[in-house]
Amino acid sequence: MFIITVIKLLLIALNIFPSRFTNRRIMFLIYMTNLVTHVMMDEPRFAQPIPNVTVAVGRDANLPCVVEHLGGYKVAWIHIDRQMILTIHRHVISRIPRYSITYTDNTWLLHVNQAHQDDRGYYMCQVNTNPMISQVGYLQVVVPPNILDIESTPSSVAVRENQNINMTCRADGFPTPKIIWRREDGEEIAVEKKKKVLVYDGDVLPLTKVSRNEMGAYLCIATNGVPPSVSKRIILDVEFSPMIWVPNQLVGAPAGTDVTIDCHTEAHPKAIIYWVYNSVMVLPSKKYKTDYTENSYRAHMKLTIRNLQYGDFGNYRCISKNSLGETEGSIRVYEIPLPSTPSKQVTHTTVESRESNIIPALRNDTTKSLQTDVYAMKNDLYTGSGSSLAASGSSSAASSSSSSSSMQTSLLPGGAAGNSLSALSGGATAGGPGSKGSLAIGKSMFYTERPPNEYASAAV
Repeated sequence: MFIITVIKLLLIALNIFPSRFTNRRIMFLIYMTNLVTHVMMDEPRFAQPIPNVTVAVGRDANLPCVVEHLGGYKVAWIHIDRQMILTIHRHVISRIPRYSITYTDNTWLLHVNQAHQDDRGYYMCQVNTNPMISQVGYLQVVVPPNILDIESTPSSVAVRENQNINMTCRADGFPTPKIIWRREDGEEIAVEKKKKVLVYDGDVLPLTKVSRNEMGAYLCIATNGVPPSVSKRIILDVEFSPMIWVPNQLVGAPAGTDVTIDCHTEAHPKAIIYWVYNSVMVLPSKKYKTDYTENSYRAHMKLTIRNLQYGDFGNYRCISKNSLGETEGSIRVYEIPLPSTPSKQVTHTTVESRESNIIPALRNDTTKSLQTDVYAMKNDLYTGSGSSLAASGSSSAASSSSSSSSMQTSLLPGGAAGNSLSALSGGATAGGPGSKGSLAIGKSMFYTERPPNEYASAAV
């Protein structure tokens, strides 16, 4: 291409100035053109520019320099920022052992092993022609972010509730890292007068009037586009005195059953929680079962009382105590009667119905036994004589027509039957000693199974 361009220029010159050129001059121009062309083609030149290379700190980097028609000239590498000659031709001049040089196919390759941040900058590939020719490339050494603990908030920090706190996170690296904050549990962060955001940008995280809900782990994350990103975990402890919430202050249960009472408490630092009954701490035993469930600054305490007895009813206290204070809650356990079951009610009704059927039967049996006693007494009184027997038969017939109530009344003292019994007794006594009238009165005190045969028809 270069030769063609030179020939075109000569032809144009001959056409413009034809009268001034002689054969001798034309031959001279051709000779000079050939000489310039030959010199220009043999001069060294760069086939391609040096690319800009980016490498992470600690990694290896290579910078190529491609030179054509080098001939007897030499290639040198120079670090411009340091103003340091690194290599000349195939020899390493620098005392830094991490630099080396290789040559293949017109390419002079500068090796930078385990690059440092000081290696960052412009590198010149130079050929010692006259005048000198050179080209420049840039080596970028990037550094992943690193959090500076000495300039950042410690991994654990405490603050009293309703006070302010600023949490700081510093990091270095190249390019300069960007700092973001987020909560480990994914909750929002309250900043700038309770404005809530999921992610906060900046080295310093300001928190005002901190509440217990803001307690937890915060993540400070540093990124600059160079992997890996790094983070620091900072735990924020919000300290406050204990608080207790009692769901049920009155709990009723029947004797002989089990009952469970519970309290909810919040405190930080962690509180000592326990139960008290009759001014004595309740310890786990066959009688009592205690259960404590903790989640962050919250705790749920349960007490199960087995086989309630008379001495178990009363006031139970749940107590929470830490270095900032103490509080307690009270629960009263009282006795309630056992509810009656439907089966017991049916049994009770059945017994009552049976009693209602049995009582009239007992009354009928008592009436019949009284009637039998009267028949027996009459039988004994009238067995002395035939006339007396006939008289007793007529009187028995008359008495059988009366009701059982009149028969019971005749046995009472002073009654009509009483007078007749006295008269009959007197008649028997007049008949002489050993008469059966007196024996009849004595036998009247014993019950018989049935009346004598003589009075069976009269009774009927």
